[in-house]
Amino acid sequence: MHAKRPALLVALLVSAAITISCAPSQDAGETETSSVSTYDELVDALLDNGAAVESLKPISQPFFEPEGQVIIVDGYEVQVFEYTNEDDAISAAGTISADGSSIGTTMVSWIEAPHFFRSGSLIVLYVGEEDAILEELRGVLGSQIAGR
Repeated sequence: MHAKRPALLVALLVSAAITISCAPSQDAGETETSSVSTYDELVDALLDNGAAVESLKPISQPFFEPEGQVIIVDGYEVQVFEYTNEDDAISAAGTISADGSSIGTTMVSWIEAPHFFRSGSLIVLYVGEEDAILEELRGVLGSQIAGR
C-alpha cells in the first residue's frame, strides 16, 4: 500500500502544475487595482500615459447622484462621476447591471456598448467600441466593472 503513495503524490503534483499553468494570466499592462481615485488623478494619469485630454462640460445622469464631467480623451467622449468617498462609489457601482443595460431602476438604451470602470471614488463611463480608448482607460483604471 505504501508503494502507491509516491505515485499518487506525483500524480497530484503533475495535476497541480497543469492547473496552475492553464490558469489565465493577467496582461502585464493591465492592473486590477488602480491608484487613481479622483478626477484630477485620472486626468494626470491619462496625460502621463500620453493621452490628449480636454475637459468639455458638466453632465447629469439620472442614474448617478453626483454631477459628472465630460472629458475628451484622444478624441473620444468619456463621462467621469466623482463621489464624495470610495464607499459611495462602490455602492453606486453595485447598482449597475453586468451588461450595463440598467442602473438601479433606470433602464438605458445605449447607442453603442457601455463600458463602466470604478476606481477609488470615481465611476467612469465610455460608450463606444474603440479598442484604443478602452485600452487607455484599462491602463489607468483597471478592468471594467460592467458593460459589454
